[in-house]
Amino acid sequence: MYIAEVTGLLSFYKRVFPLFIYTFTYKYNDKMNDSKRELFRNLEKFYPPKGSLRILEVGCGSGANFEHYPTGCKITCTDPNPHFQKYLKKTMAKNDHLVYDSFIVASGENLKAVEDNSVDVVVCTLVLCSVNDTPKVLQEAKRVLRPVSS
Repeated sequence: MYIAEVTGLLSFYKRVFPLFIYTFTYKYNDKMNDSKRELFRNLEKFYPPKGSLRILEVGCGSGANFEHYPTGCKITCTDPNPHFQKYLKKTMAKNDHLVYDSFIVASGENLKAVEDNSVDVVVCTLVLCSVNDTPKVLQEAKRVLRPVSS
């Protein structure tokens, strides 16, 4: 990584990778559409007693999951690569059934910009295989989730 950073390859990679993912997302979603529909079909049962469903997507990339979220959800997106925001905005425009709160440049291990107990659902798809500390990501997810009322 150090050599890639010194030679400028890391910066190039961080700029090109989001374009690749944005393009790849369409092919991936075509193949995974039924599986994603099944994965996200129960999101509505997590709605709070009042208000809209608040979703935090960790490692949002270019927003590949947005089309599967229920109408009116409030989405907060995080990704450690700030260059995803350009492609995220394109996906947001295609999914106007959602309300977009913010894009936060942050790794899953450090979600300090997200308040405790502030979201109803945390989504991490194709992310946990690429983080440095999976238990820390899960700890952060638990911290930001609202307590379940019985």
